[in-house]
Amino acid sequence: MSVKIINSPRLKNLGVYNQAVQVTGGSLLFVSGCVSVDGEGNVVGKGDPAAQMRQIITNIQTILEEAGAALENVVKVTVFSADLDNRKVMNEVRLEMFGDHRPASSQVQVARLVDPDWLAEVECIAALPA
Repeated sequence: MSVKIINSPRLKNLGVYNQAVQVTGGSLLFVSGCVSVDGEGNVVGKGDPAAQMRQIITNIQTILEEAGAALENVVKVTVFSADLDNRKVMNEVRLEMFGDHRPASSQVQVARLVDPDWLAEVECIAALPA
């Protein structure tokens, strides 16, 4: 098996991982967990779940664009939330940004995320256009 690595130069890589991985010859793109940081690695929207979700989805869009895809290609989303009480406002942002597109989805509350200022981390799987 061989893979194609996707890393956007517009986003700072915060860890020992790639932003996305595609199995060569396959149509699925696996996007690593994205958090609310800008291109320099600064937290965006500290304490504001709507602002953080907007930045997270914007970061996902940036990675998808590097692979020739868009939000409409996302088939599965997993949200790791620091507090499920933020679910309603985060879902409103998801509706705003995804529009009528409704990928399969899971949302779970986790004990903590790597940075205490992060309110969520979102990973997804996209089906790349032919």
